[in-house]
Amino acid sequence: MSDKNYILAIESSCDDTGAAIIEGNKILSNVVASQKIHEIYGGVVPELASRAHQQNIVPVVDQALKQANIKKEDLKAIAYTRGPGLMGSLLVGGSFAKSFSQSLNIPLIEVNHMQAHILANFIDDANIDKPTFPFLCLTVSGGHTQIVKINNYFDMEILGETIDDAAGEAFDKAGKILNLPYPAGPIIDKKSKIGNPTKFTFAKPKIEGLNFSFSGFKTSVLYFIQKEQKNNPNFIEENIDDLCASIQRSIVNILMDKVQKAIQQTGIKQIAIAGGVSANSEIRERLLEGEDKFGWKTFIPKFAYTTDNAAMIAMVGTLKYNHKIFTENTTKSVAKYHI
Repeated sequence: MSDKNYILAIESSCDDTGAAIIEGNKILSNVVASQKIHEIYGGVVPELASRAHQQNIVPVVDQALKQANIKKEDLKAIAYTRGPGLMGSLLVGGSFAKSFSQSLNIPLIEVNHMQAHILANFIDDANIDKPTFPFLCLTVSGGHTQIVKINNYFDMEILGETIDDAAGEAFDKAGKILNLPYPAGPIIDKKSKIGNPTKFTFAKPKIEGLNFSFSGFKTSVLYFIQKEQKNNPNFIEENIDDLCASIQRSIVNILMDKVQKAIQQTGIKQIAIAGGVSANSEIRERLLEGEDKFGWKTFIPKFAYTTDNAAMIAMVGTLKYNHKIFTENTTKSVAKYHI
């Protein structure tokens, strides 16, 4: 048995099965098995996701251990995603983590998936610089859009969040209207680079405070496309790049307006990003532009730590291990789990 604090982390909140090994703040392995089957359905099918997790979890954990060049007996604790997420998927990861920790007689650590996205910024190779407390984090994913104030590792306050669709849903639903394959976000991002972002305009929600709304925007895109197709059935095909660029610019404008407002209200000029949609190139570019325009400091983790992955679960795991914050084997997975 090693004297180093190796921790195994398991992520299974949606359709990616992840396992990672961390020692200190350094990731030694980060393995992800993605599920392609959902593409033909245009979205994640929960039952298919949980079945695939059952098939993937053992080989993914085995690969994580091998890549880290350690044995299971070297592990000091096991961290896992308790929630939020799809209940069936969470149960697979949680059940495995509980059984494995019990068989090895080592502590079990439950992790909030959304906190993990934020704290991924503290992985050794995530950023050149690390944010200092307090800082703000724009968390954007398929299921969540939030602005969070981080006072310390375990004290986070949601300042604003979506009241309906998340930004990731807005990308995917707009993509479906444009007949793009799922997931549409990366495709829209790619096509936006050669399109005109000011060619078309869509409704901008008027939501008080720091909350977000994307349902009205999605409806605006749908009605606009339906109207144009009545006059020209080939409207989408003839304007796809400009449509993608205009849709992306509209979504990012909504996000950036709230970020600026949050900075003005709090006086905090450190802004980090997290979540799968934070991989979007325009979000990153606009935040970096804000450093010169508005004087804030931006923290953007490497791509591998923005999408769902076990490395971010491992980061929280090592922080909780250092503070001896463990959980009972009877802890239940939860589909909704607030920061």
